[in-house]
Amino acid sequence: MSKQSQKQAERKKPGSQMPKADPIPEKPSGFTIKQPMLWLALAALVVYIPTLFFNYTELDDTIFIRDFQAYNEDLGNIVKAFQRGLFDAVKDPYYRPLFSGAMILNYHLSGIDNAWGYHAVNILLHITTVLLLFKLFRKLNIKELHAFLLALVFAVHPVLSQAVAWIPGRNDTMLAIFVIAFFLSAIDYSNEGKLKSLVLSALFLLLAFFTKETAVFAAPAAFVLLVLVLGKNATDKNNLVQYAVWAGCFGLWYMARAMATTASTNMASSQAISESLHRLPVIIQYVGKIFLPLNLSVFPTQQDTVYYYGFAALAILIAILVLNKQQNIKVTIGSVIIFLLFLLPALLVPGNLNQQTFEHRLYLPMIGILLLLSQSVLFNNKLADKQVFMGAVAVCGVFAIINFYHQKNFASPRAFWTQAVETSPNSAFANVMLAARLDKDEVPRSIELFRKAYRINPREKYLNFYMAEMLQNTNNKDSVAASEKYLLAEKQVSDYYKCDFLLARVAMQKNDLNGAANYLQTYLKRDPTNTMANNNLLLLYAQTGQADKAKAHVKHMQQLGLEVPPGILKQLGM
Repeated sequence: MSKQSQKQAERKKPGSQMPKADPIPEKPSGFTIKQPMLWLALAALVVYIPTLFFNYTELDDTIFIRDFQAYNEDLGNIVKAFQRGLFDAVKDPYYRPLFSGAMILNYHLSGIDNAWGYHAVNILLHITTVLLLFKLFRKLNIKELHAFLLALVFAVHPVLSQAVAWIPGRNDTMLAIFVIAFFLSAIDYSNEGKLKSLVLSALFLLLAFFTKETAVFAAPAAFVLLVLVLGKNATDKNNLVQYAVWAGCFGLWYMARAMATTASTNMASSQAISESLHRLPVIIQYVGKIFLPLNLSVFPTQQDTVYYYGFAALAILIAILVLNKQQNIKVTIGSVIIFLLFLLPALLVPGNLNQQTFEHRLYLPMIGILLLLSQSVLFNNKLADKQVFMGAVAVCGVFAIINFYHQKNFASPRAFWTQAVETSPNSAFANVMLAARLDKDEVPRSIELFRKAYRINPREKYLNFYMAEMLQNTNNKDSVAASEKYLLAEKQVSDYYKCDFLLARVAMQKNDLNGAANYLQTYLKRDPTNTMANNNLLLLYAQTGQADKAKAHVKHMQQLGLEVPPGILKQLGM
């Protein structure tokens, strides 16, 4: 064998380190898109720019922004977030320190009342994801026009609007950014073996882990991309090195989470497994919302979501795949696996943590569906590129219109919870939240919604609190007294901290001033900057002759930057 023939044979070996073209060069086409990334960014911006004028929904967003005000004030909590749960330091099983850190930073930029600042960040995160996704599709050797159109679908698709229009939805956009960046670096290292790519892939994988638990499926998904979609040798030296690094990243995250003060999720319990099997049909519902997004909900439940859209969507999907006789079956299988891997966490969430089938959970799984579409007849037919482009843009236009109208449901608490009750009438929580947000002249409807919630689930979170609040708002002594049993019941269900503030009023009506002071002290541990609670506690100290406690509390209020009533200062001789 000649030296030249020998070299050619070596290049064909599976373990060869020959760099591969990335992506495969395309033949010149008569139809091209200039500045595709600019157009993708503009499309995402145009669709979501109305959200800049939205308020909060009062589903988690006000917890992270208003209720956590004192926590957000301290930038040091960006680091401390790695040592605790998300909603609560010790009682919460969610471990998402980077999301917590992002909310703290956004708070320092936007404060409490400027919701547009939080929505602006969400839009920027979505645009970043769209651009990274376009780059990923090109890395996967998808034709540039097709990569552009697939990314455009992602940019405007209405089923993903919750991840952008709802402020806490950024947990999924942040996760997608880190996961896609991890995929890009992993592909680069597999191709070229450069240390820089390996370091970047490890960094982005760690960032994904500390953003959301779904990242545990990022490494398996990367393996599928490399081996099935790109056809690389699973035992190639570069890939073996990557597997070890990925395992190390998982180990670091697992140890950090184990040392944090988070509660157990009980995901491995028999009950959780049984609930996961019960949730399997949700996959059909999700597929329906992707291909026929006509029954979207801000607060969806499995019980109230129909299946016929899902079955119709599955029939359409199977048809467009079967009609493509030239599809790469490995890419098709890999795409389905990636979709299911990233959707799996939504099926594993224990019912005691969350009963909803939120649509923002489709943000990352959508990558698998779009990759699957690249193997369909839609992108592999005899039509000219211009015709494919016009057809896809028309579909995206319809999606954008649906998105525009659906995202309005996130504009305010009233709009949000009204749509939640309309689309999930059997959700006790949705009925409670809407009832609590109706105007004072709609008390009869509020009572009707509260009663409906009681029939569905008398122990629903916040139900008893809002019943008590409604009773106290009547300013009737008997109603205030009657609110006590509801507040005590709520403390057993959720330990909602605002119960203590209302219980203090009940105690004061009973002339139990020491009891009222104790309730306010407990409340202020959770909401230390509440002006009314601080003033009431100070008055109680003064009325009960506890001058030392009163003076100490005055100094505490001044340290917090709260204004102390001049009359009390004069009374205390300060």
